[in-house]
Amino acid sequence: MDIKKILSCVDHTYLKQDATWMEIKRTCDEGIKYNTASVCIPPSFVKTAKEYVGNKLKICTVTGFPNGYSTVRTKCFESQEAVSSGADEIDTVINIGDLKSENYTKVLADLKAIKNACEGRILKVIIETCLLSEYEKQKMCELVTESGADFIKTSTGFSTGGATREDIILFSKYIGENVKIKAAGGISSLDDARDFINLGASRLGTSRIVKIVEKDGFDNGNSSY
Repeated sequence: MDIKKILSCVDHTYLKQDATWMEIKRTCDEGIKYNTASVCIPPSFVKTAKEYVGNKLKICTVTGFPNGYSTVRTKCFESQEAVSSGADEIDTVINIGDLKSENYTKVLADLKAIKNACEGRILKVIIETCLLSEYEKQKMCELVTESGADFIKTSTGFSTGGATREDIILFSKYIGENVKIKAAGGISSLDDARDFINLGASRLGTSRIVKIVEKDGFDNGNSSY
């Protein structure tokens, strides 16, 4: 698969707890250089990053991250603040406890409220697949579809596991036609990236793919793999 195609699916991610502006700036520079889909960065850097990149690069950030158990009012406020600061895309974490309590009505209502708070920006819903049963994953495909969110996303990268090929296959089977898939967590090679895209993911949350491209000296994503 063409490297440029892979890079165009990458949300180039830097969400370390000790992130500095210089590291975020470097991440943005890499995103611009390699034409990634976006950079996914901490909320506190969104305004500065958007002013820095202008229209050259999409800015993605996270809400309810990484545990998902903040209140829906908090997640809505975080989303609204991110939008007002210039975020183009929001990745939010579900309340996993509500899902496991079978409080599906609340999970759906929360997602609809957050989607509304995004004011038309892309919303990706992180369901943390490593903590869920197969039925719970299927149920979240249904709820994400009904909520009007744009993507279902596998993982935060901060829990006990990341994206698996099996989960992408499951998502592809159960999501609605208007929902896309983001694989995130543990995507560490070009083979991983290629497999996830071929299985149905249109976004990849990873910090490693750009590093591999840089290390191997690909010419701005124009080489083949």
